[in-house]
Amino acid sequence: MKTASDIIQLRQVLAERFPNVCTWKEEPHAPAHAGWPTGLASLDAALQGGLPKGSITEVVSSKSGRGSATLLRALLQQAHQARQPVGLIDGRDGFDPEGLSQPVLHRLLWVRCQTADEAIKAADIVMRDRNLPLVALDLKMNSPGQLRKISPTAWYRLQRLAQQGGSILMVLSPTAIVGCADARLTLESQFTLADLGREPADIALHLKFELTRWTLGGNAALETGVAQAG
Repeated sequence: MKTASDIIQLRQVLAERFPNVCTWKEEPHAPAHAGWPTGLASLDAALQGGLPKGSITEVVSSKSGRGSATLLRALLQQAHQARQPVGLIDGRDGFDPEGLSQPVLHRLLWVRCQTADEAIKAADIVMRDRNLPLVALDLKMNSPGQLRKISPTAWYRLQRLAQQGGSILMVLSPTAIVGCADARLTLESQFTLADLGREPADIALHLKFELTRWTLGGNAALETGVAQAG
């Protein structure tokens, strides 16, 4: 359980790491579906411009080898190119920064957790701080038992925080667990051991998604089913 000192320490880290960041809360009149470009062209088209600001986007990766780690790395690279800080709430301390350059990692706030409960609490703190326009909550390695214990109220609270701050919360999960998600995509990529020798940027171009939920207005991608990045 997070203590008061943990909360204070995390907020101090945020303030010191990103003291002058300009967040999207300064754009109150921006439409809720304004998008943050991911750099994956077809995915951005399916999401009408990118990950929707002020919203929760859930990315479901039901099996290993679907490309969730590749997607996360692509987003970190894109955040670096856009000069935007990003937060990663690592639900099972499974993120491997190997291969990412120091400039990319410099813009990353990495919160390492051991349980889904810790990760939800950490996400709540980071989202309340409103210092990070993009926060990734990675729960794909947490056990089904831990995920079932997450209260729907917790998701609605995080959704409100995203709306109020104009920020993005992207949840990586092994199954659909965010009932109030504004957008939901299922990773349909199938990579093999032979793909490990390819450049990460090349692998990212072959990520495949199915858009299964969209509550921010009409979206033609839901009619066609599958969106392939690249």
